[in-house]
Amino acid sequence: MREKCYFARASKIAARKLGDETMIMVTPDSTLFSLNEVASLIFNAADGVTPLDEIVAQRVCSEFDVELDVALSDAEKIVRELAGHGVLVVSSEPIAPPLSFAQAAR
Repeated sequence: MREKCYFARASKIAARKLGDETMIMVTPDSTLFSLNEVASLIFNAADGVTPLDEIVAQRVCSEFDVELDVALSDAEKIVRELAGHGVLVVSSEPIAPPLSFAQAAR
């Protein structure tokens, strides 16, 4: 059994969906990434609380004709690569969203 993988968008990125693809800029160094349709689906599902295996089973496998094991292996590679470039934050535990300024000031 695989360990649960939770992932969320990093805070220092800008992203724009263009059709089925997504353009991402990592703001510290202005690196640009273009995500294909599957990578865009995974990136856009990055809420920090839904594990990767659920996203793949419910979203990727339902939209694309692919076996769960193959899709999950490919999704893990996508998440690791994006995390390596500072686009995603990955954890084995759910990731709480950062507090807004108003919440932190309370």
